[in-house]
Amino acid sequence: MSADPQRLGGVKKIAVLRPNAVGDFVFSLPALHALKHAYPKAELVFLGKEWHAQFLQGRPGPVDRVVAMPAVPGVGGLADDAADAAAVEHFVARMRDERFDIVAQMYGGGASSNPFAKRLNGRLSIGARADGAAPLDRWVPHVEPANRRLALLEIAALAGATLPWMPSELAVTPADRAAAAQVLPPGPDRPLVLLQPGSSDARRCWPPERFAAVGDALAARGALVAVNGTPQEAALVRQVVTGMRHPALDLADRLGLGGLCGVLERAALVVSNDTGPLHLALAIGTPAVGIFWHTNLVDGAPLRPGLLRAAVSAQVRCTVCGADNRASRCAHQESFVDEVAVDEVLGHALSQLRVWNPHDGCPGIASRI
Repeated sequence: MSADPQRLGGVKKIAVLRPNAVGDFVFSLPALHALKHAYPKAELVFLGKEWHAQFLQGRPGPVDRVVAMPAVPGVGGLADDAADAAAVEHFVARMRDERFDIVAQMYGGGASSNPFAKRLNGRLSIGARADGAAPLDRWVPHVEPANRRLALLEIAALAGATLPWMPSELAVTPADRAAAAQVLPPGPDRPLVLLQPGSSDARRCWPPERFAAVGDALAARGALVAVNGTPQEAALVRQVVTGMRHPALDLADRLGLGGLCGVLERAALVVSNDTGPLHLALAIGTPAVGIFWHTNLVDGAPLRPGLLRAAVSAQVRCTVCGADNRASRCAHQESFVDEVAVDEVLGHALSQLRVWNPHDGCPGIASRI
């Protein structure tokens, strides 16, 4: 009999339902490690999206296999999306044939995801439950705001899983490092600082001229500054680079997700909006300065608090219409982090660079200040 009464015996296969974006995947890593630690002989199958399959292929870590899901309304797809009913039914049938011992629902409060998780017919279903959502076999209340990493660990604990200490949550592969080497100069001769000025949510974006000011101040102190962004953010990245007096590397549209991990591992510091690359950096173990809006820091705080210095905006009302955006969102896209000052972010950056040693023996910027 297992020493932990929550621990299930004879577990051969675990499904984790979480078909979402990069930052949300990173938030789940501690819970995935905990499940794998509790059930080391079980196959951990991640039910996600195609990008999960590509990113995790061959990557050491707790996930053994990814199954890409079709769009399911409310579970990876928008609630009003027209789903391919035949594709969804085929997927459900395939997952039932897998005969999962544990199905862990880690996609929100369960209004749509709990009924879907139950359809997979696991021996034990676990997850979160918001008011009015269907119950699972074992569940914890879904609360917002809440630290997402801790909330997902609470779900894993329903199956008797606890997290061992680890220096990093996400492995960087030789392929990641090779891709990073294609866009970075040979090093280390100067500490690398990566700026991430974009976000999928415009309200979380700090002004590009302020990123340029922080980049210039760090470059003047001896840092090699690089600015990263997606193809859609290329103009924004260029605005930061051209707004700097010192040279900076423009990495927009030059990195896949794996290559970005390689760059993050090389970096002494990341300065970023609250977006996926920031949380990737923290999972890899790279110190960061994050610019957050209001309660988003509660959601995104890392389990190793020393890795992150946070600049937090307390603005809650839209500058256009005056609406309070804490409970519901207005239609405007103006920044809600505009009140964060350059001096605050730069102070955090210099503090991080004094406290932390850059990776692999790279000389610290502190000696140049």
